Amino acid sequence: MTSYRITLLPGDGIGPEITAVARHLLDAVSARHSFSLIYDEQPIGGAAIDRSGEPLPESTLAACRSADAVLLAAIGSPRFDALPREQRPETGLLGLRSGLGLFANLRPVKIIPALIGASTLRPEVITGVDLLVVRELTGGIYFGTPKGRVEAEGRVRAFNTMVYADDEIDRIARVAFQLASERGGRLCSVDKANVLDVSQLWRDRVELIAGEFPQVELSHLYVDNAAMQLVRAPRQFDVLLTGNLFGDILSDEAAMLTGSIGMLPSASLGSAGPGLFEPVHGSAPDIAGADLANPMAMVLSAAMMLRVGLKQEAAASDLEAAVDRVLTAGYRTGDLMAEGCSRLGCAAMGEKLLAEL
Repeated sequence: MTSYRITLLPGDGIGPEITAVARHLLDAVSARHSFSLIYDEQPIGGAAIDRSGEPLPESTLAACRSADAVLLAAIGSPRFDALPREQRPETGLLGLRSGLGLFANLRPVKIIPALIGASTLRPEVITGVDLLVVRELTGGIYFGTPKGRVEAEGRVRAFNTMVYADDEIDRIARVAFQLASERGGRLCSVDKANVLDVSQLWRDRVELIAGEFPQVELSHLYVDNAAMQLVRAPRQFDVLLTGNLFGDILSDEAAMLTGSIGMLPSASLGSAGPGLFEPVHGSAPDIAGADLANPMAMVLSAAMMLRVGLKQEAAASDLEAAVDRVLTAGYRTGDLMAEGCSRLGCAAMGEKLLAEL
């Protein structure tokens, strides 16, 4: 029997609750499809700070590097907001991405028919939406130097540097073009080339890489227009390619087309080594431990891990089908609740998904 090593990172807030649901479903689907999963649970974020004083212990990073795939729930807690930036939970996530060389973040946004009513947009706007945001993950303003804060002449200034090199742009562009060639054949690159020098280089390199993929139709949008178009006419998009900062914002905006950020998975991939799979939503500390969390994005992240990370297509499809059937039957967590539906907590939703599986 084929076996895979999975590093589990439950993290903070609702993370442990949704991880428990995903693990039960993974155990069931792996048994059905005759492969096994060997788990290694490790701390990250606030949980790691509580244990060791640092958001990404070296032992956690080492476990991730030796795994076949990494499944992360969520990190973050207001308890750590007063810490210096380098000691906060979010710094652990940035360190994990950098330590694993994860430069490509993939966020699929596909409208589930049973949830059309949950969106704040009209049904005729979102029906049929199926897009993919490809975000560069290890460059740009989040990692650029110099950065910091200085005090001089009675003033305090803070600064960050947005920087991209041509090879960083080329590799993420190739990922996006390849994915577009396997989907609808359309790629929209998002930048701010009318203002930013770094975006001018971005556009130049994307245009150059486009020559390697003549079957893909390339277009460009400035980021402010792209944000508007996402809520005006989202069906026009197939694959959206953008840098770290713009991608962070646009992918969350795109997530809300579905009606809840609690429904969307993501994958972060590098040139080699394991991929990192995680829901788009945060740790939701306000509902942690209250059995109110929506575990479906975590379950769909587990499905994405099976498909992309482990090449277990049939098992991934089984998990996704279970989610579709539960939603079609009218079961909802609180964030998706609608008239005529049955409300379930996190654990009960996990049991319902397991029964459907």
